[in-house]
Amino acid sequence: MKVVILSDSQAAAANIAQHIIDRINSFAPTDTRPYFVLGLPTGSSPLPIYRLLVDAYRVGTVSFRNVVTFNMDEYVDLEQTHPESYHSFMFTNFFNHVDVQPQNINILNGNAADLDEECARYEDKIQAAGGIDLFLGGVGRDGHIAFNEPGSSLVSRTRVEVLAQDTIHANARFFGGDLSLVPTRALTVGVQTVMDAREVVIIATGAQKASAVRNAIEGGVSQMCTLSCLQLHPNGIVVVDEDAALELKYATVKYFKSLGDLSTLNISKHQRHSVLPRTKLCATPPQTPDSKSYLEDDELTPDRMSSRIMTWPLAARPF
Repeated sequence: MKVVILSDSQAAAANIAQHIIDRINSFAPTDTRPYFVLGLPTGSSPLPIYRLLVDAYRVGTVSFRNVVTFNMDEYVDLEQTHPESYHSFMFTNFFNHVDVQPQNINILNGNAADLDEECARYEDKIQAAGGIDLFLGGVGRDGHIAFNEPGSSLVSRTRVEVLAQDTIHANARFFGGDLSLVPTRALTVGVQTVMDAREVVIIATGAQKASAVRNAIEGGVSQMCTLSCLQLHPNGIVVVDEDAALELKYATVKYFKSLGDLSTLNISKHQRHSVLPRTKLCATPPQTPDSKSYLEDDELTPDRMSSRIMTWPLAARPF
């Protein structure tokens, strides 16, 4: 795991946005891998990144025409046109403003007739695309990624997840404070799904994330802090601001600051752009629109439980 410590949340977002732009622009399409595959989160943490990517597209610095996207999660039984759906979030804040091709946008369908089949289809589609080149994510206050809250298996795959009561209460503010309107289930990529990506970049900002950052970086690998599994990823990167680094040891901060930012980290091109064998955390893992913009100082619910992380190697292609 590599850690980048920057002055504030805007600096963290800018460093990650430039990193994504560099990855897309340096990707060399081939007949077998014509698309760069990008995993994406929702929530307040990635919003500044999306805005910077949109700005870069508008001035011609980057194009998303040769990019395939896979989102981390979606509520169950919430219409895609609902202003709080993650479909709405992504189109409102990103997809409607760049040139990504509609057929290359992939988001889980929480209204599918067979949810287990939808999850299996999603996993198959990721593999058919050649795997995810870069998975962007956030992290929850308890160290979870996507909807993989504490206790999730570290070899979990895309699945239906029942939301914890504290998550439902946290999300009630986005549904007029009415608990009965908050979805109680969601579809989410698994921890291993994330870990299968060639590269994983997590953003964590604000003092409220300091405990999760400390546990993930200085603690052991644990299902109680699913972000900690990035310790086992060859290209796992956590980008934090000074506030999120508050609980790290002085020596830890000093060491990682000496390594610089994303532009100076040594991440091999071979690992980024070749099809690598899938790696397991355990020996035999189980098979398992228009709306408001959400930029707020407080942590968005999707991010609070959506903190995202990712897994190890794969590739890309249209569907």
